[in-house]
Amino acid sequence: MDILLTHGYFLHEDPHEQQVMKPYPPLGILHLSSYLKSQGYAVGVFDATFSRLEDFSGLIARERPSLVGIYTNLMTKFNVLKMVSMCKAQGVKVVLGGPEPPYYAQEYLDHGADVIVVGEGELTLAALIPHLAQHGLQDLHQIQGIAYLDAEGCAVKTEPRPLIADLSAHPWADREAIDIPQYMRVWKEHHGRSSISVIQARGCPYTCTWCSHSVYGNTHRRRTPADAADELLWIKEQYNPDMIWYADDVFAINHRWFFEYHAELKKRGVRIPFECISRADRLNEDVVKAFADMGCFRVWNGSESGSQRILDLMQRKVQVADVQAKTHLLRRYGIETGMFIMLGYEGEEIRDLEETVDHLKRSNPDVFLTTVAYPIKGTPYYTEVENRVLSHKPWHDRSDRDLTVAGRRSRRFYSYATRWMVSEVALSKAKVDGAPALKQIKLALNARLGRIGMEITKNDLERSG
Repeated sequence: MDILLTHGYFLHEDPHEQQVMKPYPPLGILHLSSYLKSQGYAVGVFDATFSRLEDFSGLIARERPSLVGIYTNLMTKFNVLKMVSMCKAQGVKVVLGGPEPPYYAQEYLDHGADVIVVGEGELTLAALIPHLAQHGLQDLHQIQGIAYLDAEGCAVKTEPRPLIADLSAHPWADREAIDIPQYMRVWKEHHGRSSISVIQARGCPYTCTWCSHSVYGNTHRRRTPADAADELLWIKEQYNPDMIWYADDVFAINHRWFFEYHAELKKRGVRIPFECISRADRLNEDVVKAFADMGCFRVWNGSESGSQRILDLMQRKVQVADVQAKTHLLRRYGIETGMFIMLGYEGEEIRDLEETVDHLKRSNPDVFLTTVAYPIKGTPYYTEVENRVLSHKPWHDRSDRDLTVAGRRSRRFYSYATRWMVSEVALSKAKVDGAPALKQIKLALNARLGRIGMEITKNDLERSG
């Protein structure tokens, strides 16, 4: 085996994920696997999702692969660090990739990683595997798109590797390397329908300040419509899922591509219900009509805020009124709408939160999810607040989700704000729907308590020390 590919998402070790129970296969390493196999490399895949850390430790002890590649993000960081230690205990070299390691290269390398892939992994691993086999960790400066430790123990990044120009020249994800039916069974058991994920494009050209572009940069590259449709036909014939999740950052970002893809699916007689993420400015009636014809049942929209001032600070490049209009347009075609809402962005005031609540009432999405902004290293948002970023734990014991910003309102305040926002919007919906009086009273009480809590804590600020 030339390389064992894996990831750090262990479903059964994450109580929150066990509540959600919506696991998807690790498409990133499956794309790496198929490409490396096409280049003649012997590749193993350890899919951690339904396994446990001791399963991985046992495999490493038995197989002693020459190289292990681990996909890493901020959610899986702690498991990955344990996996790195397990590998090093057996004398196995480790290469890390994904969005998390490039901006913490020194830290990950100090904690045992031998090499970090910066950017896309296919071409870099194809060059790195034979180099490590022949030269070990010597002369790594020759490999584009990596980071490693120099003789003084300092992280060094090599010249960036050009991104893949033609995604359709590469094989599809190596789904047969893992147990896809197990994912489908979990979905069916917990949500009543099986689901499979696909990705038809890489990257996002938009400039949202809090979003990381560490793997694909600010690019957007697409597979050909015919190639993408062929894969979906194969998935239908091979697995026959009840639904598809399009994992693209912004589905239908390119209208010409989208309508060609729609036509290619119709040629093949493929219509599988799906959900996706898009943006209000990339939706119009023709796109939404095509969505409905293709079987779309839900579109997620990163609304983020109902305050135009905050959206502009985020460089979201969307208009609040347009988000509302497109939400209503989707619902007219029978498509559910979901929104992501971010509280606590730099400069946000209570009036901005009030505008967001009003926005949610006017939009009336079927569901919305909230999060409190946190600075991800490498993003413009992180750079803006870097001198005020607070961390009360050492690096190996925290992720960027644990970071906050000095001078911002406290976590307690945003806990109350979330309670108020969720209850206030639910109360508005309950009134429209004619919900029972008792339910409305409970929602009104929760909203009131949340607002009182906001008033009590509005002067509580995050402080260092």
